[in-house]
Order: sequence, then structure tokens, then C-alpha cells
Amino acid sequence: MPNKRSGGGLSPTQQAAKFLGVSVLAGAVLAGIALPAVGALGLAAKGSVESFDELPANLKTPPLSQRTTILDAKGGTIATVYSRDRTVVELDDISPYMQKAIVAIEDARFYKHGAIDMKGVLRALNRNAQTGGVSEGASTLTQQYVKNVFVEEAGDDPTKVAEATQQTLGRKIRELKFAIQVEQELGKKKILENYLNITFFGQQAYGVEAASRRYFSKSAKNLKLQEAALLAGIVQSPSRYDPVNDEAEATKRRNTVLQRMAEVGNISQAEADAAKELPLGLKVSKPKNGCITAVKGAGFFCDYVRAVFLQDPVFGKTKEDRAKIWNQGGLRIRTTLDPQSQESVQQSVKDHVYQSDDVATAATIVEPGTGKILAMGQSRPYGFGKNETQINLSVDAAMGGGAGYQPGSTFKPIVAAAALEGGMPANKVYRSPYEMDYPSPVSQCNGGTWNEKGVPVANENESEVGPYDMKEATALSVNTYYIEMISEIGICPVTEMAAKMGVERADGAKMDQGPSIALGTQEMSPLTMANGYATFAARGMYCTPIAIESITQRVGDQSKSLEVPKSTCSRAMSEKTADTINTLLQGVVEDGTGRQAGLSGRDSAGKTGTTDERYAAWFVGYTPNMAGAVWVGDPAHKRKMQDITIGGVWHAKVFGGQVPGPIWNAMMSGALEGREAPEFNRVYIPPSDKGDRDKDRDRDGDDDDNGNGDDNGNGNGNGNAGFIGGLIDGGTTTGTDGGTTAPEPTFSIPEDFFRGQTNSGNGNGGRD
Repeated sequence: MPNKRSGGGLSPTQQAAKFLGVSVLAGAVLAGIALPAVGALGLAAKGSVESFDELPANLKTPPLSQRTTILDAKGGTIATVYSRDRTVVELDDISPYMQKAIVAIEDARFYKHGAIDMKGVLRALNRNAQTGGVSEGASTLTQQYVKNVFVEEAGDDPTKVAEATQQTLGRKIRELKFAIQVEQELGKKKILENYLNITFFGQQAYGVEAASRRYFSKSAKNLKLQEAALLAGIVQSPSRYDPVNDEAEATKRRNTVLQRMAEVGNISQAEADAAKELPLGLKVSKPKNGCITAVKGAGFFCDYVRAVFLQDPVFGKTKEDRAKIWNQGGLRIRTTLDPQSQESVQQSVKDHVYQSDDVATAATIVEPGTGKILAMGQSRPYGFGKNETQINLSVDAAMGGGAGYQPGSTFKPIVAAAALEGGMPANKVYRSPYEMDYPSPVSQCNGGTWNEKGVPVANENESEVGPYDMKEATALSVNTYYIEMISEIGICPVTEMAAKMGVERADGAKMDQGPSIALGTQEMSPLTMANGYATFAARGMYCTPIAIESITQRVGDQSKSLEVPKSTCSRAMSEKTADTINTLLQGVVEDGTGRQAGLSGRDSAGKTGTTDERYAAWFVGYTPNMAGAVWVGDPAHKRKMQDITIGGVWHAKVFGGQVPGPIWNAMMSGALEGREAPEFNRVYIPPSDKGDRDKDRDRDGDDDDNGNGDDNGNGNGNGNAGFIGGLIDGGTTTGTDGGTTAPEPTFSIPEDFFRGQTNSGNGNGGRD
């Protein structure tokens, strides 16, 4: 209880505190309303008044942070993201019970006083002096609104938030002056509306609409008396009166609000008593924030959209500028994601690779000629649990992905495009022996040469002995053919062609300047490969990938359109070169290693790829109107895909045509269902004169693994293991995949073979 002097009255300490409090606060208040009564209030008040007069006259109200909604290309919601979960509503869309409840408990004289309630100030000071502490506040709703504006302006910066809420005289004076301005400019109804939209109600809910949906799963417009009283009571201390975690304390607080509403005449005592007997009636909706809540497996695409926004200068000159807009929210982002394609990708991924498998898969579809990303999915879902990840396996490291994966023989068509663009005939023949040393020297972009002696390279099977022409070598993915090709044209035309097609390393490093790049040794992402192949489908036009179609931003009660990044298209190669590649790659799905990926009823083309040690397997392919890439492997680059079960199916060895190929087939079939089926512009490739060759080869029509059996892997074969035909492992193995796919490379190349290459996972790339 308060300490009193023996003769009665307040103690000296209490009297001093009361006098100083009244002097300081009254001095500031009176100065603010231009009354000349502060001269004798003391030095403390004088200093306060001078500070008050120096404050800016206008309160800069930041736009309230709100939810951002990310939509697919058809307008369906993908996910809702926010810094603060808030939906701004007008006063007419807030229950009258809610309006009366918040006024009754927070500022019963709201409609009778100005910015500052002098009766309330004196009452609070007297009460606090009697108790020797601070048991009652004097802030009006208007002052509380101003304080919330300061907090909103501070954003998520803890230092600024502390400054906005610290109990200092300076902050209180600023609050008072701005409250006067707000009262003059907005009026009572608008202040109440703003207050109910800005204040925090706990459980990540900012504003009454978000709070109503969080606790009762309904709009604020439909709140009942007892529900409104509960929400109004939370405001004073959201943690203490949290009804989810402390129902008893929340009920007591709600009943206090109901009683106060009766005392001020908002409701009758009978209504208050009846409402007090009711249960809280919570119907809690869990917060649904962030890309983890995305539908149709689009969490990683959602994250990619966020990365684009935060990195693209079109949304702001600096990273801080862009982050401020994103955190402010209120955005409605229409993306390029095609719901049909996305569903098809996720279904195919789910059917072929299980979340619990030792390896994962990632798949991406883009639209040739526009760069629009139509789908993006993976087998390990977005999350924080076992076999979940936040790493987007489809994109480059800078956009939230990993370091990428060697694409293997899917890189070979880029080498062919460079050669054709340089004038090489499409029926070019190379000796293509089963085994050879890398030719040297080979010219590089910097004017130097790659010059390594005695580095071997071999084909998959000993039966693969040339000469071969380009069509046959591409269909069978003959390594020595492509090594001879890059050795003739040089490394620079290949890396330049890759750059024109947007094919770059996932880690942002420069492309290696060794001839082994022809075998796909540079780590890349599925999005990069899909969009690169889209250049072939678009007859040589490369378009930068885009994920965002349009954005509207709501600021207050106004909406405006924001500028968004546009795809930039440029010619990477002639139409003739692209048409020739399309013709060559049709042969891969018709007669070569990619037969399990080929689509029925429409033109398709593509290329398989598998890396050394079987850490990664690929199929990248396209139709004239869609291009897609599928990667399968261990993101950690530890699990070799040998003696492995994937999607419930056991594999002795994984091939690009065997696992990624069927995934690609299923996802593209679903994505293209009901859409037009245009044809490629095929070119005539004259027969080549290969001369005589020693045909120690299997020409019986079986696949190039010499395996005899069915597509399910049953039967006997004498496919040669090891890097491209058993260079290391001796060249003998038992075929397990029937006769539909080719064995894969498994050897490690000599040390120092890759000049300047420091990251792990570099090998011969290989083929499928």
C-alpha cells in the first residue's frame, strides 16, 4: 500500500513525482494547444516545450504492411507471404461491437476529448501518485495510434522498435504533438479505423481483420459481442491475454471488457452478464505465411519469385529499397506458373521418385520464345523436417539453389550447335574410335591452348567404333566423336554458344576451358538446361527466364501497378542451325538413348546424360511449345546411383534414359494435354560417306548396351561397365535394363586434368 507521512498526505517522494509529472506533461500539452501557461512550470517543462516546438509538424504515416498474395498464371493463389499478417478493412467492415469494445476498454472518453484527455491525465497521475507506481495510463486512442505508427515505421529492426516504444519523455512529447495533428486532420472515425487496422492482437495477427480470422475464422464484420470483447481485451497485453495459451486469463480479461461496456452504456448489464457466461468459442486458424504454405508443390517457385524481387533492380535501386517494398507487402503478384504444368510435374515426380529415397529429382518446364517458367518441382518438399529442404534444386545458387550438377551428355547438342554455326556440315564424319587420347593442343578463348598429353577417353561400349556421322553419333551419344569435334572447332566457340543460350555454371563461376566440357563436366541447374534447350525449340531465339507477369501494390485504399522484369530475347544461332539440332535430337528419342522419353502423337526431341560415378542422371527435351529438364541424383554428391532403389524400383545402374526419361515423358504429357501439337521444321541431312569400317559392332537392332530383355530390366546383357565402356572396370557387367538404355561412365579422370577447377564433382561427364 502507499507510504504516507505520519501527519497524513503523500510522502515527499510521491509529492515530487506528482508535481514533476504534472508539470512536464501539462507543459507539453498546453504548449501544443497554444495556451500561455508554462512559464512557471520549471526547467524540466521548459526543456520539454522547446523540444516540442522543434518537432516536425506532420506525422509521416508509412503504408501499413500487409499480406502479399502470389498467384499462378490463371489467377489461382499459390501462397500468401507477409512480414506482418494484416488485411486492411474499412470501418463499415468492422463489427459495431468491436468498435464499441475497443473504445470502452482503451479510451471511454474518446468521442468527448481532443488529442489529449486532460481529465484522464490528471486521473492517471493522481492514481499513480497514490500507488507509488504506474498503475494507470493516460494515453488516448489517438496517442496509441501514433505510437503504433512509430512501431510500424520501425519495421522488423529491433533497435528501431525499441526506440519507438521506449518509455522516455522525448517519445511521449513527440506522440502528443502528432496526436494533435492527427485529430485535426483525420477525425474520430478515421482514427478508430486506422487504430483497429494497425494494432497488434497477438498470434502474428496485425489489425482486427487478421485477428478475427486467426481466433474465430471469420471476418471482423461478423464478430459477436463476446468475440469482440475478447479481441479488445487482448490489445493491452497480447502475450498475457492470449486465449490460445491461457484461456482462463483471457476469459477474465474479456469479462472485464464486457463489464466496462455496460458501465459506459454500450450494452445493458443483462447483456454483459449473459455474454460473460459464454465460452470463448475459439475457432483458431493457424498462421499461413510464407512459401512453405504454397499449393501444388510450388513452394520453391514461390521462393524463386521472392529471390527475383529482392535481386532485380527494376524493383528498387538498392537491396534495402527492394526489401522494404517486399516487407511492406500489399502486393498481388501474377506469375507465369501454369497450374496444369505444375500439377503434372509434381505428379510425375511423386510417381517416380519418393521423398524418402536416397536421391532426389528436380524438374522445370519453360516456354520457348517467351522465357516463361511454367512449372518447377522436386521430390524433396519445401520444409524443415526429414527429407525436406529449403534449397531449390532447380535453380542457380544465387537464386536459392545449390552448386548445380554435371549435365553429362546433355551438353553435347551445344557443342554441335557451335560447330554447325561455324559452318560444319551436318553429315560431318569423325573417326570416332572406341578409345583415344584427348587431342591436343586445343585452342581456348584467351588465345592460349589446352595441351595435355596422354589423357584417355572412350565410348560406352567396345562395340562403338566409328567412323560416325553427326546424326548417328548424337543418337548414340558417342563420346569420342564429340571430343574430336570440340578439338577441331576449339573451346571458345562452344563456351560462346553456351553463353548465348544462357547456359552457365550454377555457382556463377566461369566455364572451364578444357575440351572435357563437351562431355558435360560443368555444374548447371535444371532451369538453366531447360531454358537453354528452349532456344532450340524457338528456332535459335534465346529468351531470359521470367517468373513474374504483373504486380499490383495496394497502398492505403489505392492500388498501383509496379514495373516488372521483361524477358529479353536475342538470336543465339541461325534458324537453320536450330532446325538441324532439332532434327538430330529427334533421332535421340526415336532411335537413340532417349526412347523412353519420346512423346506419342507430337514432335519431341531431347538428350540423355549421366555423369561419371553416376552421381547425376538427366533428360532434357522439348517440343516446339514447351521445354523441360529433369535431373536425378544426390544433392550432396555422395550417393552413387548403383544398386539403388528409386521410386520403389531397384536399379543396378541408373541411366539418363531410364529414370529421368520416364519422368520427363509423364510430366510433359500431362502439361501438353489438350494443347496444340506443332511440328518442328526438320531439315534434310544428306547421307555421309563413312567409307569402310571394321564393324566389330552389334547391328542387330538392340540398344547400344547389347542387353537383351524387356523394359523392366529383365534379361541378360553383356553391356560394358566403367567409364564409357569399361576403361577402368574391365568392361564386363551383366545387363539389367533390358535393351533400352546404355551403360554409363564410372571412372575418375587424372589429377590436374581440369585446369583452374576447384569444386568437387568434376569428372568426364559422360553420356547415356
